[in-house]
Amino acid sequence: MSDTEEIEEEEVHRTPPLPRRPQLISVTFFFFLNRQDIHRKRQEKDLSELQSLIEAHFIQRKKEEEELLALVNRIEKRRAERAEQQRIRTEKEKERQTRLAEEKERKEMEDQRKKLDEDAKKKKALTNMSHNILKQTEREKKKKILAERRKQLNVDHLNEDKLKEKANELWQWLMGLEAEKFDLSEKLKRQKYDVTPAHRREREKKKYIKKYQTFGHIFFFRLIFKCHM
Repeated sequence: MSDTEEIEEEEVHRTPPLPRRPQLISVTFFFFLNRQDIHRKRQEKDLSELQSLIEAHFIQRKKEEEELLALVNRIEKRRAERAEQQRIRTEKEKERQTRLAEEKERKEMEDQRKKLDEDAKKKKALTNMSHNILKQTEREKKKKILAERRKQLNVDHLNEDKLKEKANELWQWLMGLEAEKFDLSEKLKRQKYDVTPAHRREREKKKYIKKYQTFGHIFFFRLIFKCHM
């Protein structure tokens, strides 16, 4: 066999058959397209899951915000209710303290009034007692004076001449009493007269002094004015 024939035979053995090459390309392209499709679907799935997670996150966040806002509203409402209750309790306590203070003041005033009434009654009783004692003392004093001045008439054993002398003596004694009574009455009148004009004279004196003091001031100022002119 020649060299040329051997070379041609080797080339024939090395060169692949032409009908098999298009089938290999189609299989490779199929695997490539299949891989791209799988990758695309995986990306779409990942993107969908990510969007679902994002939406779930925002939904959960919105729900938490709503719950937080509701909690804040409840807290504010409860705080306002407690403040209102505290205000009502404070007002009631203030009213109670005011009532207690008024009741205490009224009771103190009532006790003071009762004490003043009792003191006034005691004072009146003591005054009446003193007045009664004084009246009784004055009556007793008058009785004693009258008893001392009243003379017992022992005339059963006297004769006619002695009776005349006794009658004359009693007459003189009565005249002396009348004269003493007249003197005391006149003395009382003079005392009243002396007291009343004394007050009147004192008032007239003050008016007189005031009047002439005013007149003296006016005269003095007029004199100074004339001197300066």
